[in-house]
Amino acid sequence: MSEQNAKSHGRYIPLWHYITPLIIAVILGMSIINLRHTDMHAGDLHMWLPIILIPVVMLILWWYARVFALMAQDRAIRAEENFRHYILTGKPLPTELRTRQIIALRFASDQEFPLLVKRAISENLSSKQIKGEIKIWKADHYRV
Repeated sequence: MSEQNAKSHGRYIPLWHYITPLIIAVILGMSIINLRHTDMHAGDLHMWLPIILIPVVMLILWWYARVFALMAQDRAIRAEENFRHYILTGKPLPTELRTRQIIALRFASDQEFPLLVKRAISENLSSKQIKGEIKIWKADHYRV
């Protein structure tokens, strides 16, 4: 696996992130164009409604498949980092930390982690700031 750092840890899968929504948008656009160029009779609505709704549902499914996977991953990260903090300090993670901060903190080495947790709370660091403060990057190649 390639080296990870604050600038290179993001992961995009072109087929999923770019091509799939583009194809769905094209299908939706073509469906709307076909609908506008058709002689609409009351009896034709039952035929055209599914043709419009199918790409809309596909777009919703594409979006929520990603959102739900990330929500599950975020929950797992929160539990893992809470456990790691407990092992390192004997205390659970402070409740003042936001999920985005905890997700950023997962990249910190064990040496940096407890101090960065304190700084994240006291200085209200954003996830980007936390990642910028990490000196010894702990790669996460399993992020969804």
